[in-house]
Amino acid sequence: MGYEQAKTDVKKAMREADNQAKETWRRADGEESVSDKIANTGDDIRTTLGNAGDDVRAEADKWHKDVDKDDV
Repeated sequence: MGYEQAKTDVKKAMREADNQAKETWRRADGEESVSDKIANTGDDIRTTLGNAGDDVRAEADKWHKDVDKDDV
């Protein structure tokens, strides 16, 4: 596993931990309101998009490296 993959894995783990902490904090009062559920959904969407962006970037980097190898 290379540096970029390790960095991506750490970023994904941090996003998940951040989401779990926020959800736990929102449930701390004993109930989950509609606004809590909406906020949790927004956090999940941001996390999913962030992870997808990292995956797309990693694949684009691989493709770019493959194209560069072909040019040599």
